Amino acid sequence: MDQKTRLIKKYPNRRLYDTEGSRYIKLVDIKTMIEDGLEIRVIDSQSEQDITRSILLQIILEQESNNEPLFTTDSLENFIRYYGENSREGFNDYMQKSLQFFHQQQQTMQQQMKEMMTSNPMDFWKQSTAKNLAMWKQVQDSFFKSNKSDDK
Repeated sequence: MDQKTRLIKKYPNRRLYDTEGSRYIKLVDIKTMIEDGLEIRVIDSQSEQDITRSILLQIILEQESNNEPLFTTDSLENFIRYYGENSREGFNDYMQKSLQFFHQQQQTMQQQMKEMMTSNPMDFWKQSTAKNLAMWKQVQDSFFKSNKSDDK
């Protein structure tokens, strides 16, 4: 198990125990950990079986049961259809890459917004003006050089 992976144990009484935080937690706490970028692993305390997927599915089920679900009924029906298809691996690969791409785009956009909010808006205009003046000077210098050679 990776150093960054947070180990959660599920006990027979259905309680979840965060081994790093030394406390009992709820599904919403696991959801928050994941939103904060932590990787988690949930094991059954008796069998030591990895039950992470079933816990993640419980979190998704709770989210989807709320008023603003992420998946449409059509999307869910299509997911079910792919369980019996030979293209299951291709679908899984496609979904994984699509979600990674979406996540990268979100991070890039957030970083750009952060930079825009923390930077001085006049810096852009100063840099643009300096570039324009440098280009104008080059044009002017080449114009005067060509005129000097024409005068000879």
